[in-house]
Amino acid sequence: VLFESQPGFHVTANLYKPTAKPGAAETRLPAVLHPVGHSENGKAYAEYQRANRLLVEQGFIVLCYDPIGQGERKQLFSVNGGPAKEARPTHQASGEHQALGTPPILLGRGLGTYMLWDAIRALDYLCERPDVDSQRIGCTGISGGGNLTSYLMAYDERIAAAAPGCFMTTHRRKNESPGPGDAEQNLFDQIRAGFDHPDFILARAPKPTLILTASNDFVPIEGSWEAFREAKRVYTRLGHPERVDLVEANAKHGFSRRLREATARFMTRWLQGQEIEVFEEDQPVGPPSQATLVRPGGPVLTDEQLRVTPNGQVMWLANERSLLELYAEEEQRLAKQRPGHRALQGSPAMEARSVTMPELIRQVTGIRALPDLPRSRVERIDAKPDRNSPGEGPARLVLHPEPGISLPALYWANGDKQPIVIAPAKGMNAAVEQAQRLHASGHPVLIVEVRDTGETATRNWRFPGADFYIALMLGKSYLAMRAEDILVASQWLASQHSAGSVQLISDGEIGPAAWHAAALEPQLVTSIETSGDLQSWQQLMSSPESSRHLHNAVHGALRHYDLPDLRALVDQR
Repeated sequence: VLFESQPGFHVTANLYKPTAKPGAAETRLPAVLHPVGHSENGKAYAEYQRANRLLVEQGFIVLCYDPIGQGERKQLFSVNGGPAKEARPTHQASGEHQALGTPPILLGRGLGTYMLWDAIRALDYLCERPDVDSQRIGCTGISGGGNLTSYLMAYDERIAAAAPGCFMTTHRRKNESPGPGDAEQNLFDQIRAGFDHPDFILARAPKPTLILTASNDFVPIEGSWEAFREAKRVYTRLGHPERVDLVEANAKHGFSRRLREATARFMTRWLQGQEIEVFEEDQPVGPPSQATLVRPGGPVLTDEQLRVTPNGQVMWLANERSLLELYAEEEQRLAKQRPGHRALQGSPAMEARSVTMPELIRQVTGIRALPDLPRSRVERIDAKPDRNSPGEGPARLVLHPEPGISLPALYWANGDKQPIVIAPAKGMNAAVEQAQRLHASGHPVLIVEVRDTGETATRNWRFPGADFYIALMLGKSYLAMRAEDILVASQWLASQHSAGSVQLISDGEIGPAAWHAAALEPQLVTSIETSGDLQSWQQLMSSPESSRHLHNAVHGALRHYDLPDLRALVDQR
């Protein structure tokens, strides 16, 4: 099956259907939608084929489709100068999810927006088939498919029975270990809003829900049981305790045999009204002499046998649009509505908002004004005096811009010129030579490692951005926290030298935070020098490497302004 979830944006799917019995009257069958996990070959992954086949054997129609960035829906390809069919995907498994996850945050969306919409449109197709009973629809998936099943079962009332697998736990358990999941799994503000994993179940209570778990999963099993107990209490109060359950397989992360059997039993019970045992039959493999070799669930088809598109990828279809094109199109729509730098001169668009551009930026980012920022507590690591003698090395400090946050710093104290703050992207060692030159010319210099740089770098799980995604789920901007780190450090340095202002130097991914600090506090930061390749957020819409700038993504910022607007604000002042 090939369908468009948006114009020019195709979804590849396989439909599994029971063989009609000879002479049987046409009837509408119950159906199951199967969004899959993070497999490189998407819908063709062996475990997913076996799950589909087992459901079909119980009389279900199953629609199993490729998620964005997997199977036949790769979005990013290497450029080798040859024909498109010779291009190679640049990311494996769900690697594209991280590469594609930054731009939609700036649009006020998320990668999950687009993935959930694909699922809704897949459900639309399934329900519109004449052989499907649209009142008896189930949904199941493992890992990333468990995530999408959770989204869909809470969002779309057409899902009568749902079995999310190897996903359901609690934010507290998951974020502590192993850490936040892929880009689509982290929703803006959901923790601050009080929406935890079990709320995906409670949002649909008391509809039948089965939590599929694995004892040896990296998804914390303790959190899975906590989610189940919370849901069980609510379902019990609603008078239907039997409609929520949990099955734990003694297995690793994945759609294991026991979970496939449990899913088939569950769907048969709630969508067919039958209480039966379901076991996946072992099929002999190889010649009779090796009949002891078995494969569960029958033969597995190859990727080519399940292929939907002529050449194996939707991006090689005529007039196909990539997700990056959809991002760019949405950014262009928002750009027409933004006040832009013209608003700095008092345009009608800005006046209609009844706020100044700096006030708007504060509202969007959450960056506090100087009077509202805490005074930094400074801890001296060595015994150097307050003023360094010429030729001496720097004092080693730790700045505490707020409780629980420690920022390492190097401080060259003596000098009669304007103090300078350096916020390097690669840690303070990368800026020592520059600081020594500036100090030798008469400037007091402070190098500070803002959060998640140098010694404060976060320990990530599978990919960079664990701290960013936790902040996102708390409704906080990581860029804002870095900008405040810079402002607190600048305020402290200025106070040490009875100076009213400082110069600011930054580079790489810290540049946007530095520009925000300079634009919002021009009396404290009177000049700024930055270097880096990120000139605007708009350029990230079409960049396959936007994940490098994840920490600079402010949720919904492109609805209001872009980085050039900050520079225009600084230039004007």
